[in-house]
Amino acid sequence: MRVALFRGPKCTDLARHLYICRAWRRAGFGRKTANMYKTRGGSYRMRMPLTVTDQITLEDWELTEQFVRASGPGGQNVNKVSTAVELRFEAARSPNLPPAVKARLKRIAGRRWTLDGAVVIFVQETRSQARNRDLARERLADLILKATEKPKPRIKTRVPLSQKRKRVDDKKHRGAVKAMRAGKERE
Repeated sequence: MRVALFRGPKCTDLARHLYICRAWRRAGFGRKTANMYKTRGGSYRMRMPLTVTDQITLEDWELTEQFVRASGPGGQNVNKVSTAVELRFEAARSPNLPPAVKARLKRIAGRRWTLDGAVVIFVQETRSQARNRDLARERLADLILKATEKPKPRIKTRVPLSQKRKRVDDKKHRGAVKAMRAGKERE
């Protein structure tokens, strides 16, 4: 693939991006260009949809990631690098989740569910931004997977008649024993 130099006042990020996309298409990577996006640092990263089940796949535009500085020990690294990730999934507006799954997800998510219907997952376990990002995506997938499981309906049961009779008989027996004790006078 040929690399072009972009110089001058008319050169924009969009022009650079379009050139790279065209070069990729010519090189035979036409499908990949639709799955690429530009990061703040100027590099290009692959968009990856999050597959939860065969029926549920969350597209990249439904997920928002924000990298912030992690708390806790880490030496000089903790003050310089934003390694903690805050993954936000707009669950209430997602077209890929059925309404029943959304309702169960809201109950399961608890305080991670915001007032505007988003699930926010915060991960700062490792010093690697990429690993924290993967952990956040895994946790979101696990949470949605739990919400897809239908709860087993509770079958109302009755107390058997024999148990009711036994309980009443035991109460009568205890009452008779106490009545006999009350008849004796202490000296």
